[in-house]
Amino acid sequence: TELDYPFRAIDNELTACRLKQGADAVFIDFHAEATSEKQALANFVDGRATAVVGTHTHAPTSDERVLPGGTAYMSDAGMCGDYNSVLGMDTTEPINRFLTKIPKGRFEPADGPATLSGLAIDVDDKTGLAVRVGKLVEVADRVVVEDLAEDGLLDR
Repeated sequence: TELDYPFRAIDNELTACRLKQGADAVFIDFHAEATSEKQALANFVDGRATAVVGTHTHAPTSDERVLPGGTAYMSDAGMCGDYNSVLGMDTTEPINRFLTKIPKGRFEPADGPATLSGLAIDVDDKTGLAVRVGKLVEVADRVVVEDLAEDGLLDR
């Protein structure tokens, strides 16, 4: 049925292109609203995919981990853009629309410091599975990877 489509579709793809047989690594970007759906899919493919990283909400979550079967997981990687904004846009027009329900102008990109958010994954070359993960945040020229380095924080 249509309701199980993402699960059946990814199952078919992982069967056709098995990890370390058809691909060195399998990275799944799951664009979905519900965290529960992202968690369910990650557990469904655990051990058959290198990583499942959710996208859509633009806000990075703090639930990065390696699942028991070796699949890296994070509910939402966040966005690339100015975090002092509304989803990367200047705050004026979004606030106006929430207050008045009437568009007054176009959304304009925020012009603050650019931020890149994501997930750093240490992958075992032999298995294609994740060994450890760390949340990645880069603001301007400063990169922070949390929980990936030996001391718990790699800051370059």
